[in-house]
Amino acid sequence: MLTPSRQKHTSRTSFQLVDEQGTGEPYAGLAYDLVDGEGGTHSGHLDAVGRGEVGNLIGPVGVMFRQLHDGSRAVYARLLDRPHYPLKITELQVRAEHTRYLNKGGVRTQDKPVCIDTETDFYQVEVRDLVEHVSHLPPALDCPFAPPPSPFGVCLASGRHTLLQVRPLRALRPLLSTDSQYCALNLYQLALLATLSDCPFGGAQGRPRVTTADAQLSMGDWPVSPGQAKSYYPLYEDVAYSSRLEIVPFDPALYPANDPLSTAAQETPASIHFSGEIRFGTKGTEMQIFVTHNEEVILIAVRGICPWSEFSGGADALQVPFAEGEGKVHSGFYDAARQAYDFAGAYLDKFYAGQKVLVCGHSQGGAVGLLLSQMLRLRRDYDVLLYTYGAPRAADATFVSAAHGLVHQRMVNHNDPIPSVPGSWMNNRLTAYCAVTMFTFTHVPAGFGVFVAGLSHLFGEPYQHHGTLRHFMPVEFGHGQVSHLIWGPLSETITQQALSHAVFEQKAAVPEPDGLLGQLVDVGQQFMVDSYIPSCWAVLRRSQQALTFRRSLVTEREVLFVDQALEHIAQQLRTRYREQMTCTGCSFEEQVRVMNLLMREMSSVDKTRKQLYKLRFTVPSLADVYGRFALQPEVLAESLMRWETHSESTRMDQLAMAPVDELLEDSLPMEYMLALEASCQLHCN
Repeated sequence: MLTPSRQKHTSRTSFQLVDEQGTGEPYAGLAYDLVDGEGGTHSGHLDAVGRGEVGNLIGPVGVMFRQLHDGSRAVYARLLDRPHYPLKITELQVRAEHTRYLNKGGVRTQDKPVCIDTETDFYQVEVRDLVEHVSHLPPALDCPFAPPPSPFGVCLASGRHTLLQVRPLRALRPLLSTDSQYCALNLYQLALLATLSDCPFGGAQGRPRVTTADAQLSMGDWPVSPGQAKSYYPLYEDVAYSSRLEIVPFDPALYPANDPLSTAAQETPASIHFSGEIRFGTKGTEMQIFVTHNEEVILIAVRGICPWSEFSGGADALQVPFAEGEGKVHSGFYDAARQAYDFAGAYLDKFYAGQKVLVCGHSQGGAVGLLLSQMLRLRRDYDVLLYTYGAPRAADATFVSAAHGLVHQRMVNHNDPIPSVPGSWMNNRLTAYCAVTMFTFTHVPAGFGVFVAGLSHLFGEPYQHHGTLRHFMPVEFGHGQVSHLIWGPLSETITQQALSHAVFEQKAAVPEPDGLLGQLVDVGQQFMVDSYIPSCWAVLRRSQQALTFRRSLVTEREVLFVDQALEHIAQQLRTRYREQMTCTGCSFEEQVRVMNLLMREMSSVDKTRKQLYKLRFTVPSLADVYGRFALQPEVLAESLMRWETHSESTRMDQLAMAPVDELLEDSLPMEYMLALEASCQLHCN
């Protein structure tokens, strides 16, 4: 605790280090140096309550703590001794990292401790005020009791006692589960990080710019999107500063690679962590990649910003062999993945130490992330976990089969056409799809209305999807009531609804294939900010609700609603099949082809209904929602409290994405329940 003011001994100078709780014990035994006005150094060690004292000094003195950590803690030993960008971590820093804020939000107290008297000077200090090397430390915040400027540490008045309240050295780190199993937490967190790969670096000499008032973030300036009107708050855990997601320091005096006069290209935090020079095709900079790490994880985020006009123009390009393994891949995505591999590989060469590698990507960035992840597995034998959002197809069936060991969670929004491309249909004019293979369903809700047979060939489709599908589908009950499902349907009527609807709407215009794709993606460019991130937020909230109330991720009402729609679709597919059997207006080959496509879709609808029934009895576990944090209840509870009370998590537009109570009520009429039970038994037997 704070010690009383020392007795009046005007010839002696004393000081005490305390944390924000007023306790000096965390700093007991630290070695310190006092530098007097003539440059003389006086050394000593703090006592059991963090107090130091020296006598017979003339004029003010500066106090500094130069003692490096002894390496007894592994996490600090690696940072001290690593070959690239080793950090000058002092014992003072280690002690400060294991103290806590008085105010949980990290805001400085605006009042002096009550026991401070006129004989005692009081300063609020940070570790960077007291050590020699500060480039790896966070910038100082304004505070009401800042010490006066000094060339040597913090200035102490001669013959007085000074109380130094040291700010805890903490950071907020995004919660990221390193377990291979899917969890709703990662789905939301990595959706944000896939967008945050657009990370501007600014400030003098390439140092990361920190603009937020919340200094705990300590990860550079990470806006969700430069032009985004709405923002989303991640789930953070409060960690020791050295365990944050790191931005390497910039210090030409310590690191020769930072010297602009070095023989090699100058390195800066921007050039190490971020590249906007990933080229797609031949028309310039098209993709961005961001890499960071801590002792547990290497995070690689890939963001696709390629103009879709260029992608569509080369969508029918021949595939090229995947040199690192088996199968063939899209040449443009492969070229970008190799560039991304070179950039990420250089970072991994510096900072990989056995961590899990998390890769995330949106749109074309998801396709590049898939190829990059497989390259990292095959070339370097890394343990990789991949989350993608709205990713187009990138490779053939041989590649997909060979990459079965790569854990890939692939999210698709119901209204996004991009995951349905590229495909063989893009090599044909829309007139190739005659009326008999393209039709709308009747008596079905929005989102189930169109089927275009043949958008995916029955056999031999050159592009296939990899990963476990997480399909986000709205369920519109009418009268403004909307719910949603996150599931893995097999029916193309559902999974390709966005593309099928666009093709159906455009059939009269007969545009060029690439013209159609260009029209589709003019809106699709905004899907991450306007659709995927809020959808992932809704999935997390829905999963939390199901966990809290111990119920399944779907309600009886939702199951009945979707099942009835699928039953109508199945009936109309069967009718079309019978009509095709007696068709006289098409060739025998066309007749057989369409019959096969209709038969396959009927089978897929049946399997999709069975999946729906399984969801009815699936109650999420704590690990399904929070991954490895299910085993860290204290960390999870604190992070959830911070997230749920944040202003960005309580906006009405976001809360509306979570299901309203009346939609989750299972008080259905008995006749509906009996019909549902009969349908479930029929399809599950």
